[in-house]
Amino acid sequence: MLSVSKTAFFYLFIAIISEVFATSALKSCEGFTKLRPSLAVILGYTLSFWFFAKSLKGISLGMAYAIWAGAGASLIVIVGWAFYKQPMSAASLLGILLVIAGIIIMKIG
Repeated sequence: MLSVSKTAFFYLFIAIISEVFATSALKSCEGFTKLRPSLAVILGYTLSFWFFAKSLKGISLGMAYAIWAGAGASLIVIVGWAFYKQPMSAASLLGILLVIAGIIIMKIG
């Protein structure tokens, strides 16, 4: 059986993946004019917020939001580069590393 903390972080992980899925689908829905990608956006964000709210039972709001927003933004940069051929600059890569470092510092602080 998972502890409350492990469960909360599992919920946060699902929230992040759902948010990245939804944000990635925004590119394909073309202003909500295409049904399937639009439904993917709605489903993804709904799941993301639901799991994010559930994660708050075991993680402080500030920590959970920092991880959710930072990991989500970092993953979207990677998804944009990998699937949409968007450039990833050295500054983008440095930004991702700084987000990770900031989350680690918050966690141990």
